[in-house]
Amino acid sequence: MSIDWSVMVTAFLLGLFSSAHCIGMCGGIMGALSMAVPAQESRRRFIILCSYNIGRLLSYVLMGVLVGVFAQQITASGGAAWLRWLAGLLLITMGLYLANWWHGLTYLESAGRYLWAYLQPIGKRLMPVNHPGKGLLLGALWGWLPCGLVYSALAYSMAQGHWALSGFTMLAFGAGTLPSLLLAGLAAQQLNRLLQLRHLRWAMAIMIILFGLWTLWGAGGHGHHHNHQEPAATDSPSHEHHQQSSSAAEDTDAHEHHHH
Repeated sequence: MSIDWSVMVTAFLLGLFSSAHCIGMCGGIMGALSMAVPAQESRRRFIILCSYNIGRLLSYVLMGVLVGVFAQQITASGGAAWLRWLAGLLLITMGLYLANWWHGLTYLESAGRYLWAYLQPIGKRLMPVNHPGKGLLLGALWGWLPCGLVYSALAYSMAQGHWALSGFTMLAFGAGTLPSLLLAGLAAQQLNRLLQLRHLRWAMAIMIILFGLWTLWGAGGHGHHHNHQEPAATDSPSHEHHQQSSSAAEDTDAHEHHHH
């Protein structure tokens, strides 16, 4: 297993570009976390914000590992290309959603609402969040909030075909959302105004659509090389090398015998 850093950078950028949506989904709770601690205790407030985000990222990594285990089974049975097709299509859908061109991703979010109905009441019991432990638990719960963008990132992580790589991909995605969400707790209104600029959103959306098209290009076999005959190919040269070595040894013996 080797980490493809281009995948990690892509996942990080996906998180960064989808931050505008994240502020809409999580910005309110980030504000609530800030309000739970007096303004003069800025250090304590920042620690609670960090603990919340650590919990959220841990949830993303757990999701990545779970879907990665499933993806390994699919890859082992020759379905790797299907995973990449799914990831590419969902990334394109994500871009269309961020630009407000098509909201098909909301249908995917509805699938997660059944689980959220059980988790949300637990989250409410943790409020107000006045120490880091509560922040960590709330973040871990909030990571499971139904979110089409997270599901798209999960599909992208599944396409890596290995549980550890999927987990790392979701960690990179979560890290991409951190700058906006940490700032959202401290300077929510200014940042939200910036990210709501139409041209900026469109630029981000087009970049994500391009990521999706690139993934589909790879799914078509253009960017990925799979040598299914590799064992046979390696056997043949090694066998040939063995024969050459044997014949060379025989020649040497014969030559030595001739000298004697």
